[in-house]
Amino acid sequence: MYEYFVRQCKELDVNVETGIFGADMQVSLVNDGPVTFQLET
Repeated sequence: MYEYFVRQCKELDVNVETGIFGADMQVSLVNDGPVTFQLET
């Protein structure tokens, strides 16, 4: 069902990216604003 959905989106020229669930990712973030909230649990 997932692969069908991705295929249909691509046929409609919707930008869709796929990958491996749980894969290691490199993510960066730049805070651009007057306030940064840090939430801790």
